Amino acid sequence: MGDSTHARTHPFGHSPPPPPHAASQRRNRPSAAAAAAAMLLRLRNRLLPLLRAASPLPSPIHTGACRLISTSKATSRVPFSLEGYLVTACGLAPAQAREVSKKASHDLSKESRRTPDKLSYSRLNSASNPDSILALLSGAGLSRADIAAVVSADPLLLRASVKNIAPRLLALRDRVGLSTPQIASFLLIDSHALRSCDVVPRLEFFISFYGSFEKVLVAAKRNGNLLVSSIDNLIKPNIALFRQWGVRDIAQLCLTVPRLLTYNLERLKECLPRAEQLGVPPTSGRFGHAVAIVSCMSEEKLAAKLEFFKRTLGCSECDVSTAVSKTPGIIALSDEILLRKIEFLCNEAAMEPRYIVEKSVLLTYSLEKRLVPRHHVMKALQEKGLLNSNTNLLQLVLCREEAFKSNFIDRHKNSVPGLADAYAAARAGIVPSRV
Repeated sequence: MGDSTHARTHPFGHSPPPPPHAASQRRNRPSAAAAAAAMLLRLRNRLLPLLRAASPLPSPIHTGACRLISTSKATSRVPFSLEGYLVTACGLAPAQAREVSKKASHDLSKESRRTPDKLSYSRLNSASNPDSILALLSGAGLSRADIAAVVSADPLLLRASVKNIAPRLLALRDRVGLSTPQIASFLLIDSHALRSCDVVPRLEFFISFYGSFEKVLVAAKRNGNLLVSSIDNLIKPNIALFRQWGVRDIAQLCLTVPRLLTYNLERLKECLPRAEQLGVPPTSGRFGHAVAIVSCMSEEKLAAKLEFFKRTLGCSECDVSTAVSKTPGIIALSDEILLRKIEFLCNEAAMEPRYIVEKSVLLTYSLEKRLVPRHHVMKALQEKGLLNSNTNLLQLVLCREEAFKSNFIDRHKNSVPGLADAYAAARAGIVPSRV
């Protein structure tokens, strides 16, 4: 009776737990690992026919892949092709499958250098393990399109341990409370965390820390190590250090720059005072950027960068400190890029060096994609008398792309024919002739 009960149990269903057994029955009960393995085998055998029947794409398991599952000596010599499997089982186009297969080889090579694991290699030698992973993803409610996207993003998921993935997928829904679309979104961004560690406690912590699952996804996308890092040994000590320094909104700071949470604690202790010395207080929203930037620069390199600004713009050390405190990102730019921007702003846009120091945010924008193209538009409109005399380049540069096109290009398309084409050409690196 115990076997028939387990046969009806689906890991994503709602069957009630079996009644407790007496002590004498426990001695005869199979181990938890054996029970889990049996359950996963039954799941795979039940779901794969459903996948084949329901799929509008080619059969999820290619006949060649099916032959590989056989244990006959005649078929055991047929090599398994991940590229072919991605086409027939996951519905990828041949060209896409080729690229994903290359990505899998590259990623597998990197992971094997860090943690050699012969067993994980063997899980991609046949269709057996990939079939089971696809069945688990389908059982979690993911559509064929979702599964194809997830596997394309992380093909090594196909060689993950089924006994680890199954309970983690189940917990995403039943413990964390994620919907099927949320599970799909999470897997698209960080399925590596699902196959690498018990990600559920980490997700629970970060949902509470950031305030929503959506913000966790944003942070995880910006920092691939976030959901595989130790909460107790790394994340919490770093948060406590930020509190000691008086950082007001730690969650927002670490959403903007989430890699701060995964810095070594001693490294973070060294970076915080250096960031504050730049004139960026811990209460500023720019403090996180300042910490991240100084963490990548030696004290000598930072001093040389500040000296570069003094020499190039002819300003005092106090002026440079003011500019950096407003826009810490400028010290991360190379001298070559900065020099080209400064020369353009001084020579072409007729700006005074002191003005550039005061409006240092100008130096953070792309010369080719922002400064030069919008300067061309400004000059064209000025020549036609279509710009208010108070309008300057800074105002045009700060506009979002959609607002800029609406207010300065589309509005004047009849008065200045060809303005849109000239702007597009300038963004492509082609200096337009007079409009």
